[in-house]
Amino acid sequence: MPHRWNEVINEDCLEGLKKIESGVVDLAFADPPFNIGYEYDEYNDSQDREQYLRWSQLWTAEVVRVLKSNGTFWLAIGDEYAAELKVMLQEKHRLFCRSWVVWYYTFGVNCSNNFSRSHTHLFYLVKNPKSFTFNSDSPSLRVPSARQLVYADRRANPRGRLPDNSWILRPQDIPEAFIPSDDTWYFSRVCGTFKERTRWHTCQMPERLLGRIIEACSHPGELVLDPFSGSGTTLAVAKKLGRKYLGYELSKRYSQEAKKRLSKIHLGDPLEGVVDPVISVPATANGRTLLEKSVKVRKKQLAQSNKKK
Repeated sequence: MPHRWNEVINEDCLEGLKKIESGVVDLAFADPPFNIGYEYDEYNDSQDREQYLRWSQLWTAEVVRVLKSNGTFWLAIGDEYAAELKVMLQEKHRLFCRSWVVWYYTFGVNCSNNFSRSHTHLFYLVKNPKSFTFNSDSPSLRVPSARQLVYADRRANPRGRLPDNSWILRPQDIPEAFIPSDDTWYFSRVCGTFKERTRWHTCQMPERLLGRIIEACSHPGELVLDPFSGSGTTLAVAKKLGRKYLGYELSKRYSQEAKKRLSKIHLGDPLEGVVDPVISVPATANGRTLLEKSVKVRKKQLAQSNKKK
């Protein structure tokens, strides 16, 4: 077992996880290499298909082993292996998939001869379908419902509703149809011009996305694991939200930079990024009027929610 929690370990996660005793992790979030030829400094992202799947089965088995009996595992994965890994996690590791969330983002890679990719799959899995953590009453997790946002229906639950998943076009043109409570989540990728961008890692997850997952599926003081910590976003959010954390990172440079990032973070620091991404995006000509009306409603709902806290 590691000497202590709350650290980033520069080690292959497969070897590192073997040193941890079984059943100690409350929540694991993994954003592994997708095996699509991305240029990492310490890892070959162009493995043979069968080799990649065998490796995936090995490291996921270790993650499942170290999870508590009521633990939760979130996996981020691309199109190429989403189906195979979902089946493997359910059939080989006996996990239960509570939701197949789609993270929809803007600023994806533009394609000239295909549909441009604008999503990542997020599998929300648990060990025990009858015993798990899901903080449905957390005010920060709830969002305005369609009744509140669009129809101003007095019958609407003033607490809003829980987040859902779907096809969407441009959210700034149809804000009334794209509600963050759906299982298709809209968060922009962390682009080079964004304040929260670390500058030294090009595949950085948004803090707000991890915040939703960590707040929903763990409690303060519990242990959050990230076997591919990369830029350290999972660990940074866990620290801000009062969770213990443990990350593994194969790259010496990334692990060192993640440690620097974590050293500047304190309990209670606000998460980077806007609370409501749709409000922050620029409106097109067709969507401007509708967006302005939607923004007013959303801001009113947020203000009411803050007064009740």
